Amino acid sequence: MKRENFSRMEADSSAVAEYKRLLQEVLESRPSGTRRRLAEALGKNRSFVSQITNPTYSVPIPARHIESIFDICHFLPNERAQFLQAYGSAHPRRLPDAAGTAQPRWRELTLRLPDLRNPAKNRQLDELIKETAQRLTHLLEEH
Repeated sequence: MKRENFSRMEADSSAVAEYKRLLQEVLESRPSGTRRRLAEALGKNRSFVSQITNPTYSVPIPARHIESIFDICHFLPNERAQFLQAYGSAHPRRLPDAAGTAQPRWRELTLRLPDLRNPAKNRQLDELIKETAQRLTHLLEEH
């Protein structure tokens, strides 16, 4: 491996460690249970949260998880700005939409519905709920 590539890898890993250190500090100042809630929100197990919050691990945080991390961990504006600056240094081409753009923020909701024991009726119910949610969202966006 060329020395310049090795140096770039060292710089990238130190930049990753920096934003992970910031996340770790935020988590340590939040109530107990925040890591568990974060794992649940990301659809991952707690070991994944340990890996993405420990600066000694080189596992990067996927950009798609950044907004959820901000929401669950209740980042303050200055914490968010510091994190995004460090994340942008580590991953200049992967800066998440959370960088302050006016992108709509979405969250997923999982519902448990009764099985109507009829595939056609189940599909109709699913479509009715999806359509209702879309119409409600459209109404909320108009305000």
